[in-house]
Amino acid sequence: MPLGEDIDVFVGLDVAKGVHYAQVISSGGEDLFDRPVPNDEAAVRSLIGEAAGGGRVAVVVDQSASTAQLLLVVARDVGVPVAYVSGLQMRRAADLYAGQAKTDPRDAWVLADYARRNVDRLTWLEVTDELVTELRVLNGRDVDLAHDATRIINRCRDALVAVSPGVERVVGQRFSQAGIRDLLGRYPTPTLLRQAGKARIRRTIGRRSPRVADRVTTSLWDALDAQTVTLAGEATWGQVIAELVTDLDRIVQQRKTLAAQIEQLFLSHPLGKVLVTLTGFGPRTGARTLAEIGDPNRFANGGRLAAYAGFAPVDRRSGTSINSASRSRSGNHRLKNAMFIAAFVASRHDPAAKAYYQRKRGEGKSHNAAITCLARRRCDIILAMLKTATPYQPTLPKAA
Repeated sequence: MPLGEDIDVFVGLDVAKGVHYAQVISSGGEDLFDRPVPNDEAAVRSLIGEAAGGGRVAVVVDQSASTAQLLLVVARDVGVPVAYVSGLQMRRAADLYAGQAKTDPRDAWVLADYARRNVDRLTWLEVTDELVTELRVLNGRDVDLAHDATRIINRCRDALVAVSPGVERVVGQRFSQAGIRDLLGRYPTPTLLRQAGKARIRRTIGRRSPRVADRVTTSLWDALDAQTVTLAGEATWGQVIAELVTDLDRIVQQRKTLAAQIEQLFLSHPLGKVLVTLTGFGPRTGARTLAEIGDPNRFANGGRLAAYAGFAPVDRRSGTSINSASRSRSGNHRLKNAMFIAAFVASRHDPAAKAYYQRKRGEGKSHNAAITCLARRRCDIILAMLKTATPYQPTLPKAA
């Protein structure tokens, strides 16, 4: 019997850090009870035990992150399945019910009632193994650091424009190069750059970015010659730029250390060694994909995985004037981004993927649409590989 069809009682749980709110409904729609539930083991066990008086229990949550981890482990320990309703599903479901109130009791009730009416559309959660959990934590930290780096780069470029738009045009796209960060950390303003001179600028860049030292030095000196005035607040801006560059360099080093940890964990996982055999998946994209998929057996087929990731197309038909399919804006965006990047890499380096991509382009699809089609197609391959723990075996053309 498919998971969910034998459920007698649905426990809708509006998840929170300190106190959840539970609404318990029978499969026939009868409200059994509702109450706040502290986020601790004893309270969760008590809730499930009380709900079990009405029969086979399923818990339904609207969050699957850290705040729900204790709940997931306790539910698994007592043999109760846990279903997940995404934020988009939750918002759309809430619109179908009367009233505009946004309260914990109402959200919990909507979760429970939506689940009992749509058992076949629920995503059932599993408590993942230790390695996958560690990968998920490290991936989250890596994403946070990437966001911090982007914020700092944008702020630094804004500060550079305030002292010399020409200098910003030369180095603004090169913050990923260590030599440029070294240069701006020591000589962040046009005045300091002129005082350093071309030879010292070239040496500073060349220590960690030797390939671009000559080219950047020449372009930078031309930009300095083009601006003869000193803009207001240059010294203060220079202090800000130097501090921002120091912060950025620290974040870059943290991400390098984190990448080594992620790679080691990813390749130590049995399914990591499988996934990395498919073109496009390195330690970062592979670890993120593996962490977000979790247990591959919870997906019946590649179509379910594609829908979970947000690659399944959305049909739009009405009369004779509207007949099209558009890309989905829902799904797990972390998984979607990782699989999209992997498909993009494969479209350039894997012969079969490249041929499929070019065929879709020949049909008139845009670049992004063609990559999305390729990513959707690879969902079937990825799920089969993970379920059977079988490395990717490319289909070779038959000899003539």
